[in-house]
Amino acid sequence: MPHVASLPATFDPELSPGAHNAINVCLRLQPGERMTIIADQASAEIAAALVAEVEKVGAEYNVFILEEYGPRPHRDMPPEILADLARSQVSIYACLTHRGELRTRMQMMEVINPRRLRHGHMVNINRQIMLEGMRADFNEIDRLSQKLIEKCRRAKRVTCKTAAGTDYVAELSPDLKWVKTAGIISPEKWGNLPGGEIFTSPFNSRGRFVVDGVVGDYLCQKYGDIGATPLTIEIRDNRIASLACENKELLAEFDKYCHTDENSNRVGEFAIGTNLACTQIIGHILQDEKLPGIHIAFGHPYSEHTGQPWKSTTHIDCVGRHFDIWLDDEQVMAKGKFLI
Repeated sequence: MPHVASLPATFDPELSPGAHNAINVCLRLQPGERMTIIADQASAEIAAALVAEVEKVGAEYNVFILEEYGPRPHRDMPPEILADLARSQVSIYACLTHRGELRTRMQMMEVINPRRLRHGHMVNINRQIMLEGMRADFNEIDRLSQKLIEKCRRAKRVTCKTAAGTDYVAELSPDLKWVKTAGIISPEKWGNLPGGEIFTSPFNSRGRFVVDGVVGDYLCQKYGDIGATPLTIEIRDNRIASLACENKELLAEFDKYCHTDENSNRVGEFAIGTNLACTQIIGHILQDEKLPGIHIAFGHPYSEHTGQPWKSTTHIDCVGRHFDIWLDDEQVMAKGKFLI
């Protein structure tokens, strides 16, 4: 019998199309495989919808609710969960973030990456995302992302501008890999769900990046859509040179976060969102970073996938709106709409 934790007996049927996409289209779970689902109390109804799809496939599975292993935030991922992951081929993490829990997710990845699990990362998943971004045509997004990544791999620089004031250039290196996480998840790279982005780690970058969408990690839950009080980041030599924001509490928290370790203020990720089902900022980083446009992240550069030699214990995404984007001299986006 599977370990199913404390899941609700029923769930909103509107969650089923997104859950079907996750299990059957994105993760392509097969009857002979084994799956681990990690959820929390806030996401238990979504976990129930996912389990219903797993049971239709006929695969073996276990479900874990984090709060059943002690009060959160957890310093470490419970060993029972890590042990179960080590026995599976497919997994999902569907939980709300808590301050201080990035370490637990990194521990999870230390099991997932070497064993090449097909892993769907659904951090801060909610009903709205299940009804919007998770209902995307992921096969079409994969085709768009593949076309875009082939162009990016030939480019030496990406220039990004917005009407809000972003004027930012990322310099690229052939030694730093571009990665596609378009929603079709393979053993080579776990992916966020909903998927829809390509990313690399920049060799260098400079300029002004205006965050008029959302910031990531636990700050996203607290501040949501910051379009009314954007965060302006001046970047020199790939590090934060200065910050400005009318919301002084957000400014202080973001600044503190980006001084956690020696690389927390360093641009680790440069990404282009490609999920065409995402049409506006909703105040949730999981979906908003897939919005067609640019997002960057300070901190951990996903070294194991990009080839960047440095690391960080933190990672915070920054999302803007309505980008114009050029790969070298070719414009590929105007006001948030792809031209390719």
